[in-house]
Amino acid sequence: MHTPVAAAIDIRRDLVGLLPKLRRFAVTLTGDLTEADELVQGVCQRGIAKFHLWNGTGKLESWLYTMARNQWVDEARRHKLRPSKGNALEQGEPAASLHPNPVEAGEAHRLVTSLPEGFASVFLLVDVEGHNYKQAAEILGIPQSALASRLSSARLYLASQGHNRSSRRF
Repeated sequence: MHTPVAAAIDIRRDLVGLLPKLRRFAVTLTGDLTEADELVQGVCQRGIAKFHLWNGTGKLESWLYTMARNQWVDEARRHKLRPSKGNALEQGEPAASLHPNPVEAGEAHRLVTSLPEGFASVFLLVDVEGHNYKQAAEILGIPQSALASRLSSARLYLASQGHNRSSRRF
Protein backbone atom coordinates (compact mmCIF):
# COMPACT_ATOMS: atom_id res chain seq x y z
CA MET A 1 0.00 0.00 0.00
CA HIS A 2 1.30 3.45 -0.93
CA THR A 3 1.87 6.11 1.65
CA PRO A 4 0.88 9.66 0.64
CA VAL A 5 4.56 10.57 0.11
CA ALA A 6 5.22 7.45 -1.98
CA ALA A 7 2.07 8.10 -4.02
CA ALA A 8 3.20 11.67 -4.73
CA ILE A 9 6.59 10.40 -5.86
CA ASP A 10 4.97 7.74 -8.08
CA ILE A 11 2.61 10.22 -9.77
CA ARG A 12 5.48 12.59 -10.50
CA ARG A 13 7.57 9.78 -11.98
CA ASP A 14 4.65 8.54 -14.04
CA LEU A 15 3.82 12.06 -15.22
CA VAL A 16 7.32 12.53 -16.60
CA GLY A 17 6.87 9.43 -18.73
CA LEU A 18 3.46 10.60 -19.94
CA LEU A 19 4.49 14.16 -20.87
CA PRO A 20 4.98 13.49 -24.60
CA LYS A 21 1.58 11.79 -24.84
CA LEU A 22 -0.12 14.52 -22.80
CA ARG A 23 1.44 17.20 -25.00
CA ARG A 24 0.32 15.50 -28.22
CA PHE A 25 -3.20 15.23 -26.83
CA ALA A 26 -3.18 18.85 -25.65
CA VAL A 27 -2.11 20.00 -29.12
CA THR A 28 -5.10 18.19 -30.63
CA LEU A 29 -7.36 20.05 -28.21
CA THR A 30 -5.86 23.53 -28.41
CA GLY A 31 -4.36 23.68 -31.89
CA ASP A 32 -1.57 25.82 -30.48
CA LEU A 33 1.75 24.71 -28.98
CA THR A 34 1.93 27.46 -26.37
CA GLU A 35 -1.61 26.82 -25.16
CA ALA A 36 -0.95 23.08 -25.22
CA ASP A 37 2.11 23.49 -23.01
CA GLU A 38 0.13 25.64 -20.57
CA LEU A 39 -2.63 23.05 -20.52
CA VAL A 40 -0.17 20.22 -19.85
CA GLN A 41 1.43 22.21 -17.03
CA GLY A 42 -1.99 22.81 -15.48
CA VAL A 43 -2.98 19.16 -15.82
CA CYS A 44 0.28 18.03 -14.20
CA GLN A 45 -0.20 20.41 -11.28
CA ARG A 46 -3.81 19.39 -10.88
CA GLY A 47 -3.00 15.70 -11.25
CA ILE A 48 -0.44 15.87 -8.45
CA ALA A 49 -2.76 17.88 -6.22
CA LYS A 50 -5.78 15.65 -6.91
CA PHE A 51 -4.00 12.30 -7.14
CA HIS A 52 -5.77 11.14 -3.98
CA LEU A 53 -9.04 11.31 -5.97
CA TRP A 54 -7.89 8.83 -8.62
CA ASN A 55 -9.53 5.50 -7.86
CA GLY A 56 -6.61 3.51 -9.27
CA THR A 57 -8.71 1.67 -11.84
CA GLY A 58 -7.94 2.07 -15.52
CA LYS A 59 -4.96 3.83 -16.98
CA LEU A 60 -3.46 6.86 -15.31
CA GLU A 61 -3.06 8.44 -18.74
CA SER A 62 -6.81 8.10 -19.38
CA TRP A 63 -7.54 9.91 -16.13
CA LEU A 64 -5.10 12.67 -17.11
CA TYR A 65 -6.49 12.93 -20.67
CA THR A 66 -9.99 13.34 -19.23
CA MET A 67 -8.68 15.97 -16.85
CA ALA A 68 -7.02 17.79 -19.78
CA ARG A 69 -10.21 17.73 -21.83
CA ASN A 70 -12.30 18.98 -18.91
CA GLN A 71 -9.80 21.73 -18.11
CA TRP A 72 -9.69 22.84 -21.77
CA VAL A 73 -13.50 22.95 -22.00
CA ASP A 74 -13.71 24.88 -18.72
CA GLU A 75 -11.11 27.41 -19.89
CA ALA A 76 -12.83 27.82 -23.25
CA ARG A 77 -16.14 28.46 -21.49
CA ARG A 78 -14.53 30.93 -19.11
CA HIS A 79 -13.08 32.88 -21.99
CA LYS A 80 -16.22 32.34 -24.08
CA LEU A 81 -14.07 31.16 -26.95
CA ARG A 82 -14.16 28.06 -29.01
CA PRO A 83 -10.83 26.26 -29.15
CA SER A 84 -8.55 28.28 -31.42
CA LYS A 85 -7.99 25.39 -33.84
CA GLY A 86 -11.64 25.32 -34.81
CA ASN A 87 -11.84 29.09 -35.24
CA ALA A 88 -8.72 29.23 -37.37
CA LEU A 89 -9.89 26.42 -39.62
CA GLU A 90 -13.31 28.00 -40.02
CA GLN A 91 -11.66 31.28 -40.99
CA GLY A 92 -9.62 29.53 -43.66
CA GLU A 93 -6.21 29.82 -42.02
CA PRO A 94 -3.89 26.94 -42.86
CA ALA A 95 -3.43 24.58 -39.94
CA ALA A 96 0.35 24.71 -40.33
CA SER A 97 0.29 28.40 -39.37
CA LEU A 98 -1.00 27.37 -35.94
CA HIS A 99 2.26 25.52 -35.25
CA PRO A 100 5.22 27.82 -35.75
CA ASN A 101 7.66 25.50 -33.95
CA PRO A 102 9.78 23.82 -36.66
CA VAL A 103 10.22 20.72 -34.49
CA GLU A 104 6.48 20.08 -34.85
CA ALA A 105 6.35 20.85 -38.56
CA GLY A 106 6.54 17.30 -39.93
CA GLU A 107 4.16 16.27 -42.71
CA ALA A 108 2.32 13.70 -40.57
CA HIS A 109 1.88 16.24 -37.78
CA ARG A 110 0.49 18.81 -40.22
CA LEU A 111 -1.94 16.28 -41.61
CA VAL A 112 -3.25 15.28 -38.19
CA THR A 113 -3.55 18.85 -36.95
CA SER A 114 -5.35 19.83 -40.15
CA LEU A 115 -8.23 17.55 -39.18
CA PRO A 116 -11.48 19.33 -38.30
CA GLU A 117 -12.10 20.09 -34.63
CA GLY A 118 -12.62 16.95 -32.56
CA PHE A 119 -11.25 14.54 -35.15
CA ALA A 120 -7.56 14.91 -34.26
CA SER A 121 -8.15 13.93 -30.61
CA VAL A 122 -10.15 10.87 -31.63
CA PHE A 123 -7.50 9.80 -34.15
CA LEU A 124 -4.69 10.34 -31.64
CA LEU A 125 -6.33 8.39 -28.83
CA VAL A 126 -7.39 5.39 -30.91
CA ASP A 127 -4.91 5.06 -33.77
CA VAL A 128 -1.78 6.54 -32.19
CA GLU A 129 -2.12 5.86 -28.46
CA GLY A 130 -3.99 2.56 -28.82
CA HIS A 131 -7.01 3.24 -26.62
CA ASN A 132 -10.07 1.16 -27.39
CA TYR A 133 -13.30 2.87 -28.45
CA LYS A 134 -14.83 2.71 -24.97
CA GLN A 135 -11.78 4.26 -23.29
CA ALA A 136 -11.45 7.00 -25.90
CA ALA A 137 -15.18 7.81 -25.72
CA GLU A 138 -14.95 8.10 -21.91
CA ILE A 139 -11.88 10.35 -22.13
CA LEU A 140 -13.59 12.65 -24.62
CA GLY A 141 -17.00 12.49 -22.96
CA ILE A 142 -18.82 11.42 -26.13
CA PRO A 143 -20.88 8.34 -27.09
CA GLN A 144 -18.99 5.46 -28.72
CA SER A 145 -21.10 5.87 -31.85
CA ALA A 146 -19.95 9.49 -32.21
CA LEU A 147 -16.36 8.41 -31.62
CA ALA A 148 -16.62 5.72 -34.32
CA SER A 149 -18.11 8.20 -36.77
CA ARG A 150 -15.42 10.83 -36.09
CA LEU A 151 -12.66 8.24 -36.32
CA SER A 152 -13.98 7.00 -39.65
CA SER A 153 -14.16 10.55 -40.97
CA ALA A 154 -10.65 11.30 -39.72
CA ARG A 155 -9.25 8.18 -41.37
CA LEU A 156 -10.99 8.97 -44.65
CA TYR A 157 -9.71 12.54 -44.57
CA LEU A 158 -6.15 11.45 -43.86
CA ALA A 159 -6.30 8.79 -46.55
CA SER A 160 -7.49 11.33 -49.10
CA GLN A 161 -4.78 13.78 -48.09
CA GLY A 162 -2.09 11.12 -48.26
CA HIS A 163 -3.27 10.10 -51.72
CA ASN A 164 -3.26 13.73 -52.89
CA ARG A 165 0.23 14.41 -51.56
CA SER A 166 2.25 11.43 -52.72
CA SER A 167 2.08 8.01 -54.24
CA ARG A 168 3.08 6.45 -50.90
CA ARG A 169 0.31 5.27 -48.60
CA PHE A 170 0.43 5.65 -44.81
